[in-house]
Amino acid sequence: MTTVRRYLAPSSIEGLEAFAAAPIKSGDIVWRFDPRLDQSVPRVMLQDQLPHVRERCGYDHPDAPDMLVLDADEGRFMNHADEPDLDFTPPDVGWARRDIAAGEELT
Repeated sequence: MTTVRRYLAPSSIEGLEAFAAAPIKSGDIVWRFDPRLDQSVPRVMLQDQLPHVRERCGYDHPDAPDMLVLDADEGRFMNHADEPDLDFTPPDVGWARRDIAAGEELT
């Protein structure tokens, strides 16, 4: 679950992206896995879905290759980047690696 205010807009990387709606300070928690809203499901549960659904529905679980993580909110729209502004170590929490200005993509 995303823990900061954000909005969706076209991305310079791919499709829609989550953008910071307000400044975020380095070290702030930006996303946290919340089992009340987010799910970790077996990959086979989505195997009969259309390819475009499988591609945007979830992402690989970092510790379990047979599982997908399904975000309940705009967190699922964060793209990967060569120099991401978020760190997901450990994978159940994402924190800002640097100050992020309002209007920046969350990657």
